[in-house]
Amino acid sequence: MQGGRVRARLDPLVIDVVLACVLAVLTIVYGLQGYEAVYRHKGWPPFGLLAIGLSLAVNLPLAVRGRAPWVAFVVSHGAFVAYTAAGFQPSANLWAPLLLCYTVIRNGPVRRAAWAAAATAATWTASGLAAPVSVELAVGQSVIGVGVVWSWAISNSRLAERNIQLAELTAQLRREQELRARHAITEERLRIARELHDVVAHHLSALAVQAGLADFVFASDPAAARKAVVSIGASSREALEEMRGLLGVLRAGPDTDDPDPLYRSSPGLERLDDLAERTRAAGLDVMLTVTGPRRALPSGVDLCAYRIVQEALTNAVKHAGRGARVSVGLSFEADRLTGEISDRGGSAPAGVPSNGLGLVGMRERVRLYGGTLRAGPGPEGGFEVVFTLPLAPLDTTRGG
Repeated sequence: MQGGRVRARLDPLVIDVVLACVLAVLTIVYGLQGYEAVYRHKGWPPFGLLAIGLSLAVNLPLAVRGRAPWVAFVVSHGAFVAYTAAGFQPSANLWAPLLLCYTVIRNGPVRRAAWAAAATAATWTASGLAAPVSVELAVGQSVIGVGVVWSWAISNSRLAERNIQLAELTAQLRREQELRARHAITEERLRIARELHDVVAHHLSALAVQAGLADFVFASDPAAARKAVVSIGASSREALEEMRGLLGVLRAGPDTDDPDPLYRSSPGLERLDDLAERTRAAGLDVMLTVTGPRRALPSGVDLCAYRIVQEALTNAVKHAGRGARVSVGLSFEADRLTGEISDRGGSAPAGVPSNGLGLVGMRERVRLYGGTLRAGPGPEGGFEVVFTLPLAPLDTTRGG
């Protein structure tokens, strides 16, 4: 059979109907054969049509116990009381009322369950007293029988409640997993979009300025124009390299061994000198200083610091313009990395657009790693960006 083993699920109503019919048939067969032949005492009437009718009334209500348990309970117990009062053999119809008592206790409220248990105990006791047994035995078997049914019904009711709660919890967990998956996809898209913005904005801004410079000095200073064209080629190749890395991330399957290929495909502070050199080719005077014991950083923090410096230099190219002096300072401390990028003077180039998303991206990156960022006019003019990124403390107890 295709699709594995198929589990047939029967309608509970069908099961109850079959149970009622089987129990009714067994009771009538017992009454007609065993009761008359073996168990009938003197004074008990024969098992005739009245006994058969009352037995059917006792057992057949089991067929609707799932849909109308209290109605079935009342009808069955009423017929059982009439059967006992008519003087027929008492033990013939004991089990249907007990099973209906279980159904009411399991599905009904506590007050109704208590009434059902008391009524069943009373009818069972009356049936026992109608038989040639002692009062103690009649009461004892009633208490034991109803007690076992009560315990079984309450246990099954609690199990059913736990199963419902477990199903609800499973559904809730499934919904939360779907939300987390959607959130992860959204975060990944935002990270890739941020990377695309930083790569495209920086390189295109540099290309625009360098192309403008080459055009401006094409006739008067061919050497400077040639240098600008060479810088344009280098910037274009680096942009293509980073774009290929991002496209590689998008093509990577979900089973990749790299837990974070986006960071692996992106540059870090080891390429800061190249970044400064490209900015100098755009006409800015860049001074780069690094203080403190330089050390390897986590991939995400390394990329974050590089992108902040890159975006700050891109803003300087756009707004400070040619001839501006830009200082980039990085300080490696025991538990943090501090960076400061500031520009002075220069003339802003024309025709370089800005959408204001760069500062937003820098703040999002810094917030992602628990750092701080301040960007705005400097105390002596120009513009400055100051950021800090927390690092794992250095282990100073080990010798180098």
